[in-house]
Amino acid sequence: MKIIPFPSRKTWQYLCQRPSIDRSKLENVVRNIIDEVRSRGDNALRDFTWKFDNVSISEIRIPASEIVESEDMISEDLKEAITVAMGNIEKFHLSQLSPESHIETSPGIKCWRKNVAIEKVGLYIPGGSAPLFSTLLMLGIPARIAGCREIVICTPPDLTGNISPLILYVAKLLDIDTIFKAGGAHAIAAMAYGTLTIPQVYKIFGPGNQYVTKAKEMIMLDGIPVDLPAGPSEVLVIADKSADPAFIAADLLSQAEHGPDSQVVLVTNDQALLTRVKEETDKQLAQLPRGDIATRALENSMLILLDSVSECLEFSNVYAPEHLIINTSDYRSVSEKVINAGSVFLGKYSCESAGDYASGTNHTLPTNGFARNYSGVSTDSFMKKITFQELTQKGIMQLGPVIMQMADAENLQAHKNAVSVRIKDQ
Repeated sequence: MKIIPFPSRKTWQYLCQRPSIDRSKLENVVRNIIDEVRSRGDNALRDFTWKFDNVSISEIRIPASEIVESEDMISEDLKEAITVAMGNIEKFHLSQLSPESHIETSPGIKCWRKNVAIEKVGLYIPGGSAPLFSTLLMLGIPARIAGCREIVICTPPDLTGNISPLILYVAKLLDIDTIFKAGGAHAIAAMAYGTLTIPQVYKIFGPGNQYVTKAKEMIMLDGIPVDLPAGPSEVLVIADKSADPAFIAADLLSQAEHGPDSQVVLVTNDQALLTRVKEETDKQLAQLPRGDIATRALENSMLILLDSVSECLEFSNVYAPEHLIINTSDYRSVSEKVINAGSVFLGKYSCESAGDYASGTNHTLPTNGFARNYSGVSTDSFMKKITFQELTQKGIMQLGPVIMQMADAENLQAHKNAVSVRIKDQ
């Protein structure tokens, strides 16, 4: 990790840049993938699965029998853990359902909104070497709570051509049986435009690498909405001298092991803590099974020394982290000044892993600085809000002159006439 002591504010924007690959090359590759899937459908999916996952597949859809059999492959202890996590996630996301009130904006005029579930949604679940069944919990539970009629899952196969039984087991718990072996940008294209096997959906959810993120950006140009820009994972930790360096090192490595393009940052006002965190990170890194991946991520990561905790928070608000951990003695007062962050973890015991799995909050969050203008996934993400209004005779008589004056000023006479014919009819 790079150690950066007291960087000037002029350099902050530069330091907040995320690691990335050549964007021009990325766009060309992803455009070709999307075009191939749109023109060749399932055959393109099979070809790309072989090319990118080194797996040959014949059947793209997972048979129902395989979903049922997955339960026998999961230990009872893990089943119990998943049940606890499901309960917390469900409780938190149920609390986000709020009925809309009918508002009388003027006498005789009522306006309100109605929450309606998006009918067909696609969930992209990262798989392969680290099948993220927790992401299926985070997306499938609010989709079920919202009332989505059709839920489609795409997830890449492992090297044996199979889908993790953990993903299949969670899908079974959520009563989702439309699951396909497809990953990467080609899975996003398949759900966006449909193939013979994979149905087209109305909105796509789920994190992924830079190819997945770019595919989501590109299908938006065709009017297909997505949840948010969710690319490589990241965490920023603000800490002072009261923090335990072992805790901080563990938090940094928990994100670094996601992938080589992840980024982790410590911002502190204590030189001694920074040094101890560096030592502890090296010590813990040597024990990690995914140490090679974490090591590559740490090459893009930083340990930053600033003058005060207040300045550390200012840097964090410029960085706009996906995950923000505030591990300081006065973390509550510090947290009041957070402006840009996907999800915030307060105090020395609030590890980011809690939010990843079981505390109840959603772990599908904006990355790459998009926390400046995006929220994380919630129950609302799976719903649309339809507005209604009802004008009585009294309402149109009172508001009509206002509408007609405004329509007249915009030279929209038909708009004006739609009101005047009603007023004349009285």
